[in-house]
Amino acid sequence: MNGDRQLEWLRREGRIVIVGASLAGLRAAETLRDEGFAGSLTVIGDEPYEPYDRPPLSKQVLLGKATSDRTTLPRRRDPDAKWRLGVAATGLDMAAGRVKLADGDEVEYDRLLIATGVRARPWPNEREAELDGVCVLRTCDDAARLHSRLKQGPRRVLVIGAGFTGSEIASACREQGIEVTVAERGAAPLVGALGGVVGDVAAQMQRGQGVDLRCGVMVTSLEGDSTGRVRSAHLSDGAEVEADIVVVSLGATRNTEWLAGSGLGAGPRGIACDAGCRAFDIRGIVTDDIFVAGDVARSPHPLFGYQFLSLEHWGNAVSQAEIAAHNMVSAGSERRPHMWVPAFWSSQFGVNIKSVGVPSLGEEILVAQGSLAERRFTGVYGYQGRVIGAVTFDQSRWLPFYQHLIETTAPFPPPFATVDRRSDGKRPIPADFPDPSVPTHGPTITLSGYSPADRQLVFTPGR
Repeated sequence: MNGDRQLEWLRREGRIVIVGASLAGLRAAETLRDEGFAGSLTVIGDEPYEPYDRPPLSKQVLLGKATSDRTTLPRRRDPDAKWRLGVAATGLDMAAGRVKLADGDEVEYDRLLIATGVRARPWPNEREAELDGVCVLRTCDDAARLHSRLKQGPRRVLVIGAGFTGSEIASACREQGIEVTVAERGAAPLVGALGGVVGDVAAQMQRGQGVDLRCGVMVTSLEGDSTGRVRSAHLSDGAEVEADIVVVSLGATRNTEWLAGSGLGAGPRGIACDAGCRAFDIRGIVTDDIFVAGDVARSPHPLFGYQFLSLEHWGNAVSQAEIAAHNMVSAGSERRPHMWVPAFWSSQFGVNIKSVGVPSLGEEILVAQGSLAERRFTGVYGYQGRVIGAVTFDQSRWLPFYQHLIETTAPFPPPFATVDRRSDGKRPIPADFPDPSVPTHGPTITLSGYSPADRQLVFTPGR
């Protein structure tokens, strides 16, 4: 069967399987039908729920403004799919074209999309993690449990990690009048994602809202009472913090373990794929029947030196899923690259924070509009003489302008005077990102190139 006939057969009678009943999984399923795919479509998810929206979980749900069961994603159309929910994928047989499930079943595919996303990184001490009152926040069940705990009026909540999610949880606690301590191993909140200059602003913002913020410290252990309920935490500086609830916000782990031994290029950093979302095998050879989208993907981006980026962004999941779905049922000449410019937003302590590009690549930052002191500003990041990213605090109207500069690889600092004469200064200053070898909590963009910890291949010469 030649290529055109095979593609036509796939579009009419082929079997496509999506592993991951997520935002990316749903949007890919809808796009496949929009693209004219008329074959069998199966969506597999380890949670028993239809795809739901995660950003509200750390915001509206914790504040009681929405319930976790009302965050189901709206459907743009009926994807006419068979939903296999509440059953996890446990293995992949690439040669046979089968996905193995936890219930012992196997699902055959002609094209496979992996959109398994990430999960919350748990507290590393399993015994301490099982204490009553120790929580994480990633799923709708997590959010429902934590909201229920907060409604009981705890004396104090300890949040471990001051990334975006940890900071949003702290904000929700303070908005409800709950005392909260935040422990962050970095020098400031959000420092891994936005650098020390902006991190200092975030620290002032938190302390100004009554957060007991402890930076430059680690939680060394959690202690429970005689009933097995968490009672306190011990910090690396010798301090002890009493808390009724401990929320562990130490970042995310990519869901790739089920692919171990499959031959796919998957590991702790995600699944490597090309710009067209096609997965690589462990030999570095691109597959043509397995695609990747969403938080679990590692893909090269031409705007950022073809670095492999792992993006935990809502908009990226949608865009990448749509590109993957299009390419799965298109001829090579009609395929498109995934070129979405990273963008992210967060609402915390009454401030709307938005970013575009890859701020964490930045060497310098220029406060182009507004004022750091007023916590209303636009910061532009530069890398090797070009604009690489931007962040706004309550000034999001400027983002499209700086996104255009990023897309056109404009020089840094921008070759024009700021239009806002109240700006803190016209000269760039060091962005003050931490040493990348020292872990920080909560960066939403990971430069995931080669790591010495990655499993090495052993090639055996042919005989």
